[in-house]
Amino acid sequence: MIVGQRGLVEHVVTALIIGGHVLIEGAPGLGKTLLVRTLASALDLSYNRVQCTPDLMPGDITGSTVLQEDPDTGRRALEFKRGPIFANFVLADEINRATPRTQSALLEAMQESAVTASGVRHELPNPFVVAATQNPIEMEGTFPLPEAQLDRFLFKLTVNAPDEAAFVKILEQTTSTQDVFPKSVIARSDILRMRSTARQCPAAREMLEYASRIVMATDPGNPLKLRNPVASQIRYGASPRAAQALILAAKSRALCRGGSSVSYSDIESFALPVLRHRISLRFEAIAEGATTDLMVKRLIENTDDIRPGRASHIK
Repeated sequence: MIVGQRGLVEHVVTALIIGGHVLIEGAPGLGKTLLVRTLASALDLSYNRVQCTPDLMPGDITGSTVLQEDPDTGRRALEFKRGPIFANFVLADEINRATPRTQSALLEAMQESAVTASGVRHELPNPFVVAATQNPIEMEGTFPLPEAQLDRFLFKLTVNAPDEAAFVKILEQTTSTQDVFPKSVIARSDILRMRSTARQCPAAREMLEYASRIVMATDPGNPLKLRNPVASQIRYGASPRAAQALILAAKSRALCRGGSSVSYSDIESFALPVLRHRISLRFEAIAEGATTDLMVKRLIENTDDIRPGRASHIK
C-alpha cells in the first residue's frame, strides 16, 4: 500500500509500540492519510479520521452529553455520545487548522488517555495513538501549535517526495484495474504485549547518560557546561520528555534489530524525530537559514563532551 517511506513507516510503528503520538508534516498528496489508515487495517485497530477546520468544536472530537428520550416510556435522560477520538488510531488531519481551543481538547485527551464530560471520566481505547498531520506550505488561516503542546508529541516526522522509482511504482498500483487492500497481520493484544516487552529491554547507565547529555546539551544554560557548537543559536532546548522518548524508542529499535540491549546507534537514529520540534532557534539563526534538523545533526556530530571518540549514526 505504501511505496517507499520505509523510515516513516518504522517510526509510526515505533510510536505505536511504545505508546506515543506522532505529528506528521508534509505537502498534500504524499500519503500521510493513507499511511495511518493502512497501518490501522494491518494492525487490526479501530480507526477514525477528524478533518480539522476553524469551525470544529472540542465536542466534535471528544463527544458530548445530550438529552435522550426513550420512545417507549417517554423518559428523558442525559447520555454521553462518544466522539471520533474513541478509537485505537485517530488521524487528526491538518491539526493546525483547528482553533487553539479544539487543539487543547485533543491534546488533553492525548495526555490523559481519557475524556471527561459532565464530571464523568471516559477511558479511551488501549492502545490509543493520535497521528496529527499538518501542511507546511499553506499557512494562511492556520493556528500553529504552541511549543508546550508540540512537546506532547513523541515524534515529529517529515514526509519527503518519492524518488522516480517510487513514482513509477505508485502509478502502477493506482492507475490499473487491480485494487490493493491491506490485510490484518497482527492482533491488538499482541501490540500491548510488544509494548510491555519493549520496556523490559535493558539500557545500560551509559546509554541513559548519553540520552540525558544529548537533551541537556540543547539547553544553552545546561548545568554540565557541555561544549555545544550550536548553543548560541538555540533559544531554548528540549524537556525531559525528549530523553524519555529517546530511550523508549531506542529500546524498541534494539529489539527490532535483534539486539539484546540499547546501543548508541539506537539512540542516535531517533535524534531528529524526537528533538526537531522540541528546540527553538534564535531569530539570528533562522535568518541565516538554519533549521532544527541541522542543529541536531551538528550537536551530535561535534560535541565531544556528550560521547568522546564516537562516530555518528545520525542520517
